[in-house]
Amino acid sequence: MRNFKRVLFVVLILLLVLAILAFVLENQQPISLLFLGWAGPQLPASLITITALLFGMLIGPLLGWLVGFTIRGRRRRLV
Repeated sequence: MRNFKRVLFVVLILLLVLAILAFVLENQQPISLLFLGWAGPQLPASLITITALLFGMLIGPLLGWLVGFTIRGRRRRLV
């Protein structure tokens, strides 16, 4: 049973890597983002998308931790 779980885990990781590779290879056209009058450099669409995904994966848990920390602090003051 342990070997089956390991094999299944490896297969899922390989499928994820293949999906990411296909996404990167299919989205190589250069684009430039415009935000509040600031124009960024021309980068591949896949690079911009993956960078935004990674920033979201970092910022989301940090904000959740910060909100939980402030709520715990308020509870301590009320008790």
